[in-house]
Amino acid sequence: MVPGHGSRGHRRSRCRSAVHRESRSHRGRKNPRWKVAGRTASVVTAKGKTALTLSEGSGMGVVWLEGYQFSNGVIEVDMLGRSQPVQGSFVGVAFRVADATTHDAVYFRPFKLSRDRSGTPPPRRAIFVAPAVALATAPSGAPRPVRTSGRAEPDGDNWFHARIVVERPKVSVFVDDRTEPSLVVNELGDRGQGSVGVWVGEGSGGSFANLRVTRQK
Repeated sequence: MVPGHGSRGHRRSRCRSAVHRESRSHRGRKNPRWKVAGRTASVVTAKGKTALTLSEGSGMGVVWLEGYQFSNGVIEVDMLGRSQPVQGSFVGVAFRVADATTHDAVYFRPFKLSRDRSGTPPPRRAIFVAPAVALATAPSGAPRPVRTSGRAEPDGDNWFHARIVVERPKVSVFVDDRTEPSLVVNELGDRGQGSVGVWVGEGSGGSFANLRVTRQK
């Protein structure tokens, strides 16, 4: 990933396949590096796309670009999870990343729950916005920010595209080619900037391709 300048008023950067490759220096600044925490990462071909694939594992996993700063702008990525087993797939985007446990995440749950004993229909596949640091490190009994869910139904077993528009404090999430957001929510964290990357939840692996970031000045 080589940070670069796009059109006037914002800067664009692209995540290539080589997550372990050190990016070149940019105008004399210190070389940023990809960091992997909580998972192992590999580059594979997944359902027709060259992708960064994160292994399954306990806790959360995140890959981010150390030394990269993002405040407002647009994050886009193609993601591949799985529909089975239930509660087995949580894939998303991390932003405002300070380190492996301090970041915010927009993540997708690309599976449907079964009907409960009362026969109530299962909830739709969902989007969540949550500050990962609170979910990961809040002491037992401490109040936690409410996770805000939105309606979206990405195919659990195929690639889908997500576009996250961050205009602090508002975060808007668009799925595939929809022109209306599936979720609009105010940020829950108080950090104004940080790095960006990809994210998987408890027990989950996942694959990611075509990560693009457009930073607004």
